[in-house]
Amino acid sequence: MELYAMSGRNAFFIIILSFLISSTAISETIAQKTPPKSVANVCAACHGVDGNSAISANPKLSGQHPEYLYKQLTNFKSGARANAVMSGMAGMLSDADMHLVAEYYSKQTLSLGQAKTNGSGSLGEKIYRAGIQANAVPACASCHGPTGDGLPVKYPRLGGQHTEYVLNQLRQFRLGARANDEAKVMRTIAAKLTDQEMEAVADYIQGLR
Repeated sequence: MELYAMSGRNAFFIIILSFLISSTAISETIAQKTPPKSVANVCAACHGVDGNSAISANPKLSGQHPEYLYKQLTNFKSGARANAVMSGMAGMLSDADMHLVAEYYSKQTLSLGQAKTNGSGSLGEKIYRAGIQANAVPACASCHGPTGDGLPVKYPRLGGQHTEYVLNQLRQFRLGARANDEAKVMRTIAAKLTDQEMEAVADYIQGLR
């Protein structure tokens, strides 16, 4: 009888544990697919509910590192990264909201793009993978990875990003209008790139996967 009772208790605990695990899995699935109010009310109009913005001037946020997204939001809110529209939007978000937005978009699936002319063997690929030694321009891949996945916390994911957005950011870095890069890394690099080189590497990045 005692053995039976112990077996019964074990079975009961197994059932409860299974239920808790299932509930956690369901909650995580819902969290990934159901946007928080801050996304639905503030972010989705420009970046899409799933973070795959249909407007090429606006960045894709899906699959981006949550630490990077959170940093950009706090920089927009503080003014460390200048952008009139985003400063206003970020100003509407609490710190908790910004964490929710960052976590939500980081879990969405990125829709990949295609380069227009800068595929294999192109100028864009050469700059991304090898840099420009003559001008002391390092390879983009050294920080952002060979497939553009980036390095969590420090360097953002670039692969599949809109050409127009990447090109605009490179120009902003070159002008110093965007100045929230650590140790002026991107400002230093962008200052050494010509317009043609920027356009080529931005196009290549759009098709990177």
